[in-house]
Amino acid sequence: MALLDEWIGWAKASSSARFRVVGRRVEKHRTGIVASLLHGLSNGRVDAVNTHVRLIARIGYAFHSAEALIALAMLGLGGVCPQLPGR
Repeated sequence: MALLDEWIGWAKASSSARFRVVGRRVEKHRTGIVASLLHGLSNGRVDAVNTHVRLIARIGYAFHSAEALIALAMLGLGGVCPQLPGR
């Protein structure tokens, strides 16, 4: 946390206007950044699932119902592994 505070101070005192803007932005979101570093949490998994669901929806553009989209999402992302006939 000390290194983060040191970097924020350096960026805010920089001669570059862009670094000053970034320094202010990082300082504004400091509590969230510190919480993320301490707890190791991020929204990366949620973004990945959202991207996969959008891809499935784009592939199945002609779905006749929402149930078909939900079924494909569950097959692809939900860990559902039904027993297929003949296997």
